[in-house]
Amino acid sequence: MLLKALLHWASPPGVRAHLSVLIYHRVLPESDELFPDEMHARRFDGLCDWMVSGFNVLPLDEALLRLTAGTLPARAACITFDDGYADNYHVALPILQRHGLTATFFIASGFLNGGRMWNDTIIESIRSSTLPVLDLSSLGLGRYVLSSIDDRRAAIGSLIDIVKYWPVEDRIALTERMAYLARVQPPHDLMMTSQEVKALRHAGMQIGAHTVSHPILARLTDEQAREEIRGSKHFLEQMLGERVGLFAYPNGKPGEDYTPQTVDVVRSLGFDAAVSTRWGASGIGDDLFQIRRFTPWDQTRLRFGARMLANLRSA
Repeated sequence: MLLKALLHWASPPGVRAHLSVLIYHRVLPESDELFPDEMHARRFDGLCDWMVSGFNVLPLDEALLRLTAGTLPARAACITFDDGYADNYHVALPILQRHGLTATFFIASGFLNGGRMWNDTIIESIRSSTLPVLDLSSLGLGRYVLSSIDDRRAAIGSLIDIVKYWPVEDRIALTERMAYLARVQPPHDLMMTSQEVKALRHAGMQIGAHTVSHPILARLTDEQAREEIRGSKHFLEQMLGERVGLFAYPNGKPGEDYTPQTVDVVRSLGFDAAVSTRWGASGIGDDLFQIRRFTPWDQTRLRFGARMLANLRSA
């Protein structure tokens, strides 16, 4: 009760309210020993229970309208997912429905229907390789010992950090070559199908755009960024038969992953709002095209509530 009172104090109703927006990517069916901190079904079920008992969870578009109008309820919050993973539909959706919650799913449209994100090519190649040492020296990436879970986790982290800011075409070509050298055929069912995205929407969830190929927009020209953002918006609108008004910047760090010029492009394309990955909570008068989001990973109700409180206080 004390924690809830503190949360109410940090985000009261009305013009002094702040909006907490949570960001997730996957909800796995079971815990993953390679990534034990990754969200899975049991943890997500608990998190949804905490959200229902401690927060007023709103659809993102409604929350942003009420933020602008100064009519947010106390402890207002939203749940969002990025990228478009198949487990969002198969695992997260039933849990959200059981708790009576809605979420917004930002879709990188180019990976639907059998596509695969470059980072998942790295992850699944390292995970499934039976080689004791993965030799990537022909790619200029050195050699990686794969004798333990810790070795594999370290290799994945190193390779993702190296490749993350490469141009899209180079990332794809490099990671596919990496899978070949690892002697692995990565899966093609990690992302949703178009039908699954439509089913999410029909279930009352919100769909937002997240570019076509998930590039680092700050590394593109304004016209390239415009095509990535517009292409995703157009594809989703044609698929859903309705306007898409929300956007999420890939990676989402201001200045590093997108620029003020990128924000101008998003505005010019007719979106209502966009979300970043800058931690904190957004208040009245904040830029609707740079709404803050964060991920609380805590595994107990008390720690989760304390993290949410700290995030509100950093607004």
